[in-house]
Parts: sequence; C-alpha cells; structure tokens
Amino acid sequence: MTGGPAIRELVLGCAQAVRAAVARHGRQGRQRRVHGDSPGGDAQFDVDEVAERAVWEHLTGHAREPLAVYTEHHGLRRTGPDPAILLVVDPVDGTRPTSAGLEMGTVSIAVAPLTAGAPTLGDVTAAHVLELRSGAWMYADDTLPEPLRHDGYDWPLPRLSSTRDLTRMFWSIEFNGHPMRLMTDAYEHLVDASANTGGVFVFNSASFSLTRIVTGQLDAYVDIGNRILRDHPGTEAEFRRVGRGGILHLFPYDIAASAYLAKRAGVVVTDAYGDSLDPMPLLTIDPASQRSCVAASTPELHRALLDTIRWDLPDPASTGGHR
Repeated sequence: MTGGPAIRELVLGCAQAVRAAVARHGRQGRQRRVHGDSPGGDAQFDVDEVAERAVWEHLTGHAREPLAVYTEHHGLRRTGPDPAILLVVDPVDGTRPTSAGLEMGTVSIAVAPLTAGAPTLGDVTAAHVLELRSGAWMYADDTLPEPLRHDGYDWPLPRLSSTRDLTRMFWSIEFNGHPMRLMTDAYEHLVDASANTGGVFVFNSASFSLTRIVTGQLDAYVDIGNRILRDHPGTEAEFRRVGRGGILHLFPYDIAASAYLAKRAGVVVTDAYGDSLDPMPLLTIDPASQRSCVAASTPELHRALLDTIRWDLPDPASTGGHR
C-alpha cells in the first residue's frame, strides 16, 4: 500500500526531521556554501547536504518495510532488499531562498509503487510538501476522500482563484538554468501586461509555486525552458552556458509531489505543450526526461497562457548567441 496512515506518518515525520535539521544548520550561519554539483548539474549548497542526511537517517530509522528512495544528490538507494515502495524526495526544493532565509523552501516527497517497469509521475499515489520556514504543510493520497489534508494555513484548502485574465494574474516564472534572453523573448509581453495590475514572482521552487496556486496566493506557474529547448534545439548551447554545462529544467523530484497535490486540488497542470505530465519518468534526469510546466487555477487562464506565450523564437545563430 502506497497510501494510508503508515505512509502518511512516515513522510510527514521525514519532512519534519528535515525541517529541524535545516533550522539547526541555519542557526550556525553557514548555509550559503557550495559543495559541488548534483548528478543533474545543479549547484549543491551545504543546506542540501544537511537535508539529504536527515532524509536518509529518518527513513532508515523509521520505515517499517524496505523502501527505494530517490533524491537529488544521491539518486536511487534502498533501505533494504526488494522494496515495493518508492519515495521521490527533494529534501530542499528552493535551495537558494532557503539559504537566504526566505520562506520559499520546501521539502517535497512523492510516493509511488516500485513496479517492474519504470515508474512515472502518473504512478504517484501520495505526496507531501512542507514549508521549511513556516512549517505549514499539505498531504494527500489516493485513499483519502478529501482532496488534501493540511495544517498551518489561515484558511481551508484548496482555495483556487477564479482568475481568467492574463493582465490580472499573479504568477511565478523560473530562471535558474534558463537564459534570460530566451525567456524574455517568450513572455516579456505577459510580464509587462501583468506586473502592475497583477503580480510576477520568481521563487526558484516548483513545489512552492505550485502549492501557492492551491492556497490561492498565485493564479499560475510557468516553467517553459524544456519546451523552448525541444522546439529550438539550436538553443542548447545557451541553456548549457547558464547551466554551467548542464541542462537544468524540471527534474522529477522538483515536481512529482506538488503536481500530484495540485491536481488533487483542481489545478490545471500540464507541460508547456498542454500535455499530461503523467508519462514523466521518476528515476531519470537526462534532458530527454526533463519537462516543462504550465499550471493555472482555471482552464481559461491555462489555455490563455499556452496560446499567448511566444513559442516561435528567433534563431540564436541569427542574433549572435547570448547578448
């Protein structure tokens, strides 16, 4: 069983253990040191190491049965032989805001059966996102009759907005590993239209962004880098330049838990083509397995974003690469 009280207790306890470890580390004032790169190529800060260690110690000490555990830094590990359950964990989604002491960092845990085949995002049956700064959290699994269980918020969840107007939307966008010029070409007009009568934010955390739609604080979240690369292969050098040699788009641990929670809450969540994210592999992080995301509180706003973002971008060769 990959849902129910036992899993709920385990993942909520694991996230709390990470929060406690990160808080202790933060009090030491050393959370901005970089210690190399993750297997996906993203910079690893010391807070990531602290959180990864807390995840493993909690799961090896509290799991009642063997687990497969996939994390950003260590990849796939097993707590015992022949595990039937997979946990996909981002111990700190939002490393940079967490390192800065801001509120956008989360612990993200998705649960799926570990079948003989390759598990995908569509196999997720339970998920938990905990906010490191506030302690507020959301949890859901396939056994619950209600969309979500939650604690620490000032109102019942989900609380989706009814926004349909692009000029009124409060939305977040992603820039880590995304060349600014390409992102500007794609949606500068949307930023211009919404920055004053709505709001535009960069949180550097997919989990925080998606769960803000669930809370009603945001209307939409957009991370289109992977579609830009797929549509325009000539941009790869640009993406690798800002990614310090790697392609840094949405990895499974970034989005597996928050996408499950958002869909349970009624958020429209797809890739940037408007297709389901369910086929996204949970255990591979190569560029072909990475994804884009467009999420919105209403179908009308979601469709407007897909129709209005400029996908036909200039050839980087014709503009001399980055400028």
